[in-house]
Amino acid sequence: MSTFRLPDLGEGLQEAEIVSWHVGVGDHVVADQPLVSVETEKAVVEVPSPQSGRIAKLHAAVGDIIKTGAPLADFEEGAAADSGTVVGTVPVQPVEKRPREEEEPPLMAAPAVRALARRLGVDLSTVTPTGRGGSVTREDVDRAAAGMAESALEPLRGVRRAMAKNMERSHAEVVPATVTDRGDIGDWRADEDVTMRLVRAIVAGCKAEPSLNAWYFGRELARRVHDRVDLGIAMDTPDGLFVPTLRDVGNREVEDLRRGLEAMKRDVAARNVPLAELRGQTITLSNFGMYGGEHAVLVILPPQVAIIGAGQIREAIMPRHGKPAVRRVLPLSLTFEHRAVMGGEASRFLAAVKADLECET
Repeated sequence: MSTFRLPDLGEGLQEAEIVSWHVGVGDHVVADQPLVSVETEKAVVEVPSPQSGRIAKLHAAVGDIIKTGAPLADFEEGAAADSGTVVGTVPVQPVEKRPREEEEPPLMAAPAVRALARRLGVDLSTVTPTGRGGSVTREDVDRAAAGMAESALEPLRGVRRAMAKNMERSHAEVVPATVTDRGDIGDWRADEDVTMRLVRAIVAGCKAEPSLNAWYFGRELARRVHDRVDLGIAMDTPDGLFVPTLRDVGNREVEDLRRGLEAMKRDVAARNVPLAELRGQTITLSNFGMYGGEHAVLVILPPQVAIIGAGQIREAIMPRHGKPAVRRVLPLSLTFEHRAVMGGEASRFLAAVKADLECET
């Protein structure tokens, strides 16, 4: 008997959730055949079989969260163990006790969507599909679940679980402070790209105060100031918060940045963000104002030392050439790690961001 354990999926991921098994006990598999689909904090990943042989035991059920290195499956050893062929069209009984998927109504739904429906106790036959070609989406399942009178606790999974852990880590490791201001953007063009202006302004702030574009290591009481600005862009989704990285924003043309941002949005929507692009941010932007709100005390993800937030653009009475005037204003919030950044540095950074935003072009 040989045991296959959950391999290291890269980027420091420590656990994964079983989404669906592609094999069952007694099935013959070949090396590199898809064995199981697992969901990490950011993506659904297929884990291939490490060898050919017969499956003797599956150690986890759909919905289980297992650690890297934990047993996944046992393979029989000996001559009979590798006498079969790859699992193909033969229906496979999954590990957990539930009706087989091929016995469910012929609805189109991805394995991850079916797994979500099972976790939430949603019968797919009762869900109205809104996806392309009549497929059931995660949002369809979530809406159906919201209409059910459920009193049971729902465990956090996937992105929300990772987000909860990151927030807990920030609370334990960061000493935060926040400063706020408002930028007068009344001279902007009507079609101004708000995100691109914020990106440019953050670069201006990092040039004025490089100490905000840094990492802090509390155990060593040390910091690393970066020459390049790798900007994390917070993106809200029904699954949780994603923060992909827009690389080297200070040395790229606006159109190149815009294309990169649109590609990131597509990857996030498809849950197909490369794990490497979810790491290495040197400072983060949260444009929460597109949903509402003016100022915020934001959460810093270590080892970063700063996150800047943009609130909802509103009209306000502002001084203009010595007289009151109705102007469009952009609220700004800067939360910083006070052990690594002094209040004066944070204020000068925010002043540089504001000054850049207030330029006409």
